[in-house]
Amino acid sequence: MRIQVVVPAHYEAYADLLAQMRRLRAAIFSGRLEWDVTIENGEERDQYDDLQPSYVLAVTASGQVAGCCRLLPASGPTMLERTFPQLLASGSLNVHTAMVESSRFCVDTTLASDRAGGLLHETTLFLFAGIIEWSMANGYNELVTATDLRFERILKRAGWPMQRLGEPVRIGNTTAIAGTLPIDAASFRNVCPAHYRPEFNAGAPATLRSAA
Repeated sequence: MRIQVVVPAHYEAYADLLAQMRRLRAAIFSGRLEWDVTIENGEERDQYDDLQPSYVLAVTASGQVAGCCRLLPASGPTMLERTFPQLLASGSLNVHTAMVESSRFCVDTTLASDRAGGLLHETTLFLFAGIIEWSMANGYNELVTATDLRFERILKRAGWPMQRLGEPVRIGNTTAIAGTLPIDAASFRNVCPAHYRPEFNAGAPATLRSAA
């Protein structure tokens, strides 16, 4: 297992991995969770994919995408404020330049069969570690996300607890919740699986989203 971060400048070079990612999102969000999402040619994408996000991918030794997550600066349009503002007690985010939004986190449980400590899929921990490491390398110290109660419990068990930004709200067939998580070395150590190899140099940050 390895982490591959795909930034906008490298979309073309990693087109196959991104297509795999969109198919995985379709299988998870539409197929398994039965969310009301847009599927075209077997792939899921939405308006936030048009904002030049960076994607954190967990890739197996055989080149299969086993998990993914989308990252966008919270200073720009965010899914939480535009699509799920009802999850915010104040109705808006207290945004700062060191905040990043995570969305579309999912893991292919048919590939990610190894569990860490008998509790969590190793792929999930790889993604957590990759998100934290890359975010630190790019100057972020806080992550904001909308998720559900089940995933909130997974974060807590992993040692990366979420601070709620509002009360749980029923949206479709999901009880959703919004919150923030710290991006720091302590959180990285808590979630980092034994076989994870650091990938990024904090002294040479990559671009999260281009000026365009």
